[in-house]
Amino acid sequence: MQSEQPVSRFGEVELADLPEDLRERLTPIAEKTGFLPNIFRALGRRPAELRAFLDYHDALMNSDDGLSKAERELVVVATSGANRCPYCVVAHGAILRIRAKDPRIADHVALDPHGCALEPRQRAIVDLALALCREPERFGEPHLRAARAAGLTDDEIWDVGSITALFAASNRLAHLCALRPNDEFYSLGR
Repeated sequence: MQSEQPVSRFGEVELADLPEDLRERLTPIAEKTGFLPNIFRALGRRPAELRAFLDYHDALMNSDDGLSKAERELVVVATSGANRCPYCVVAHGAILRIRAKDPRIADHVALDPHGCALEPRQRAIVDLALALCREPERFGEPHLRAARAAGLTDDEIWDVGSITALFAASNRLAHLCALRPNDEFYSLGR
């Protein structure tokens, strides 16, 4: 059952009402999941921005180089939890649960990123993302040394930073829109 709350305080666009190129790009997502994520419905009001968002998102999140796809989602959940973004925590928490094959990891990272039990590599990724997310003006060599000591390459460190930066913007857009998570996300990967 879908929630009665609006998707966005600025309205939304249905898949059928998007420009053809966006319909072609988003239809496979809707078919695979059985629903269209509300972020696409909200950003669909501004097709040029939706295209730019999708391009940057896909370049960072769908790469097979560097971080694994589960590790990329780990960055999103840690960052979104720190930024208190319900939409991104719920949506990317579902993806993290699926990709990590762990029904609890997303909740633990979103609620207690410093205290939750993580593998050393995961810990280094989360710590690096949080350092850049929470106090970016203090980010520097000590954070990079710790990440490298944990085995992260410079390209993987770049991935963590780029994903953290993209989701700083995404989290703020979700707050601006009062974006409601799709109900379907809550049960995925559990």
